[in-house]
Amino acid sequence: MSPRTIGIIQARLNASRLPGKVLKDIAGEPMLVRVFERTSQSTSLDGVLVATTIDPSDDAIQTLCYQRGYPCFRGDIFDVLDRYYRAASDIQAEIIVRITADCPVIDPVVIDRTVNSFLGFDNKGIPITEQYDFAANRLPPPWSRTYPIGLDTEVVSYQNLELAWRQADQKHQREHVMPFFYEQPDRFRICHVKYKHDYGWLRWTVDTPADLELLRMIYARFPDRDNFSWLEIIDLYRKEPELFQINAEVKAKDYRQVDHRQT
Repeated sequence: MSPRTIGIIQARLNASRLPGKVLKDIAGEPMLVRVFERTSQSTSLDGVLVATTIDPSDDAIQTLCYQRGYPCFRGDIFDVLDRYYRAASDIQAEIIVRITADCPVIDPVVIDRTVNSFLGFDNKGIPITEQYDFAANRLPPPWSRTYPIGLDTEVVSYQNLELAWRQADQKHQREHVMPFFYEQPDRFRICHVKYKHDYGWLRWTVDTPADLELLRMIYARFPDRDNFSWLEIIDLYRKEPELFQINAEVKAKDYRQVDHRQT
């Protein structure tokens, strides 16, 4: 029997750069709905859960989840590692797939490839190695990034998530969940999932008004669809490169940055 694999989507309304972004409208649906529905198309997942916070401002996220029938867990505001661990425990996950609610074009095929790579399978599902400790399609330098920002997928076993939960003692490790692993490459077997071509400079996440404008324009190019692939967006980029200049000046935050509102 395959291990119980759960996608956990972290979401909160009180974002530092674009408050309320996860419920912003994209082609007639809140962004969180776009992320949840696209994540749910992954064939490697046994379920999807929204992990929000206990802050009263996130009551709206819980209400949306109840209205849509999405499982929802509420936990710590800034200690997202604790929120993930408790959510994973609550839903009895054996493998956890981390997704963020600001990635409205997250691709189920990319999720599947990352999960399968974590498990030691090649693209055809053939075992080629033992299971890794951690897998991701985005990692900070010295690793290179080949997938666009906004397709970010990270995979870890429950046992290793619990290890991080017990041992991680840096604020950025608690807030960003997975640095505990990729900051110790000599300790953990890390699988860096790469694409054959480099599109790592493209930005399809939502952290600023410019990002939101671009993602709305992308959805407008695929009317009445929520199953377009990331490669179809690459085709769009080739046809309309000027469209992707909308957020070209937005700089990604360093993963070691923490929310200044933490105490």
